[in-house]
Amino acid sequence: MTGRHLRYTAGWVVPMAAAPVRDGAVLLDPSGRILEVGPAASVPEPAGTLGRSFPSAAILPGLVNTHTHLELTGLDGEVQDDSFPEWILHLVAVKRQRTPEALRAAARQGVEDNWRMGVTTVADTGDSGAVIEALADLGASGIAYHEVFGPDPRLADDCLRAWAARLDELARFAGGRVRLGASPHAPFTVSGPLYRRAAQHARAAGLPLAMHIAESVAEGQLLAIGQGGFATRWRERGLDPVAEGVSPVAWLERHGVLGPDALCIHCVHATEDDLLRLAAHGAAIAHCPRSNRRHGHGDAPLQAIRARGLRVGVGTDSVASVAPLDLLAEARLARRLGGLSAWESLDLVTRGAAEAVGLEREVGSLAPGRWGDLAIFAVGAQLDELRLPDALTALGPGELLCTVLAGREVWLAPPPRHNPPGDHLLGPMP
Repeated sequence: MTGRHLRYTAGWVVPMAAAPVRDGAVLLDPSGRILEVGPAASVPEPAGTLGRSFPSAAILPGLVNTHTHLELTGLDGEVQDDSFPEWILHLVAVKRQRTPEALRAAARQGVEDNWRMGVTTVADTGDSGAVIEALADLGASGIAYHEVFGPDPRLADDCLRAWAARLDELARFAGGRVRLGASPHAPFTVSGPLYRRAAQHARAAGLPLAMHIAESVAEGQLLAIGQGGFATRWRERGLDPVAEGVSPVAWLERHGVLGPDALCIHCVHATEDDLLRLAAHGAAIAHCPRSNRRHGHGDAPLQAIRARGLRVGVGTDSVASVAPLDLLAEARLARRLGGLSAWESLDLVTRGAAEAVGLEREVGSLAPGRWGDLAIFAVGAQLDELRLPDALTALGPGELLCTVLAGREVWLAPPPRHNPPGDHLLGPMP
């Protein structure tokens, strides 16, 4: 933060909570919060205000990535197995080769890579603790859901105690815009008793929940009939497959996991009954369309999810699945799969994504009181309102000019040889 008011003007300001503003401005207070949004002619410029002008650009809210694994940064293309259970095993083996220092460096790089894509808030899951430490060190914004594992129900109490102790250790990194969350990983790695105890512990501690659910056919086979790739892995470890004759979402409900604080990641194989369960409990969904396709899971029922009124945002998953972490590319695929309008697809990475992770009062839209998180993209000087939404959905990292986090410019495009007239990209704001 500069300790002064900041005022950004652009050819378009796109608040998402209101109509786009041609020749608009966003005024931030010295703490990095938004004071005013509107036509530049009506947004004041207090004495001493520092200003940036981007006449041929659009200012969007900083993007919100509803699901990622930043401790896996750098593993692009490292794991190529087609079978999802085998891919998981291989990924775990590769990750275990990383030192704590390497995991922390990967997490920091992952946060900065998101900034280079216009993403200012992340919802991350991982088990090393590296991401919440990176978020705190970098003064970043996000939720780090710390994972717990333990498929053997006989060890549920031991797993819970070790995980709870680790949560207590990681809590020192939470504060400001960094939040700690809890993640019982998935039904193929967490027993029913551990799921129940983990959810109870998280809620008693006031921590939001996230879990991978209904992602693959093998997961559903494990819970329904005790067969499939994950069931085979269980038997290799001397464990009896679950085989409770229910869907993964119904299994979560059975163990008291679902609620308005629960982010359900993937939900590719959620049935109509599952969606009704999720809606009844007020749960949210993180939709990762490119990762779902890369692993051959299929496409989540996005149209039905939205029709049930469920909160939903789009996430990138990890670079081990799909690289680079291009959130707008995810939004474009979601648009096609869900038959969405351009504005509806943008909502999945801004306001809707913020709602999915419970941060809608802080981020996801440009409105007074929200954090001054901005993603500024070049869109051309002659863009009219009719073509604006399609132009915004077509954006890529090459058009990103500046990423602002609470008034701090965390990424600024290198100046081109010839700046567009009036676009002041001359170095970091003092």
